[in-house]
Amino acid sequence: MLRKLRQSAAIALWHHPQHMPGPCIYPAISDRTAGRMPVETLEAQITRTLLPGMHLPPALKALFGWIEDNGLYIDRPDSTRIGFLFPEEALRESWTDDERQGGTNITFFAEGNANLKYWFGHARAEVLDRLCVFAKTGAEGSMAALWLAPDGTQKIVHLGSGSGSVTVCVLADDALDFLRLLAIGYDEICWGGELGSPPPREGEFVVHPNVAYQQWVRSRFATTIPEIGTEIVRHPEDMHIEDAADPFNRWVSANCA
Repeated sequence: MLRKLRQSAAIALWHHPQHMPGPCIYPAISDRTAGRMPVETLEAQITRTLLPGMHLPPALKALFGWIEDNGLYIDRPDSTRIGFLFPEEALRESWTDDERQGGTNITFFAEGNANLKYWFGHARAEVLDRLCVFAKTGAEGSMAALWLAPDGTQKIVHLGSGSGSVTVCVLADDALDFLRLLAIGYDEICWGGELGSPPPREGEFVVHPNVAYQQWVRSRFATTIPEIGTEIVRHPEDMHIEDAADPFNRWVSANCA
């Protein structure tokens, strides 16, 4: 019952005008560009939001190229490009109370760290300049970001919205593992408590895998797709817990207002 209620809420939130990146109809590429100035690619837009010391990993560049090549994006009126892993119109048409197509629902866009002051409760540059948000992982506002860890390494991390997901952790130490995580096929990757089990293939609500994306990940990187998320996400912990094992969770606790 809880899963079904969450799915109903997700349909409304993902497709509410406040959250939808542009028009509700998934247009043809020619329709999107007709009569408009050229829009920067998703890779170019996200690259411009990177903070000093950050880089866009090759696997993310390849992902954004695959999104562009397959027309899996919408351009907002302000020219912000929003990328998907599955055509939005096909996803909406397949979405019922019991199932949907499309695998993991996630959107990619160039946000940077402009709004993280609200998440952290302060605007200290020495904290916020270590993060660059590049994706929305849940309909309730959870985010994925690049993080410059204190040891100088760059990781992909999760920032739960707090109003739904409270998962705060390292999602992947490298970008290829992040792509592999998305290929498993969870409804949304913001729910850390679900990552220890395979996505349900029967029951109250079933998300059918994004086969095209899975095939691309396997062939492009000569890799495999894990059975469960915790093969990659080692510590999918909640925010504000004591004695956290996850390094990003500990760093957030030390740096939140």
